[in-house]
Amino acid sequence: MDSIAVKFALPVLTILALSATPAAAVEQNCRFIQAKADREACYRRQEQELAAKRKPAAPAGESKTLQSLQQMRQDDDAVYRSINNICRGC
Repeated sequence: MDSIAVKFALPVLTILALSATPAAAVEQNCRFIQAKADREACYRRQEQELAAKRKPAAPAGESKTLQSLQQMRQDDDAVYRSINNICRGC
């Protein structure tokens, strides 16, 4: 029974892998589109997708850095307050 599942699963997975690859390649190669209007629309679409990917990435990293710096300063302040109460050379 396992051999039947393998016989059907292997061709299905192969077809799926081969069909997914050309779809991604078509979007990446706008320069091969013959019609000028379609080619320019493809370039605009790529620019918009790239801008959308890049835009939210920068503020997220800055907020995490700011939060970690604030947490470190609070920890440092707590350590300095505890050190001030230690008797040195009494």
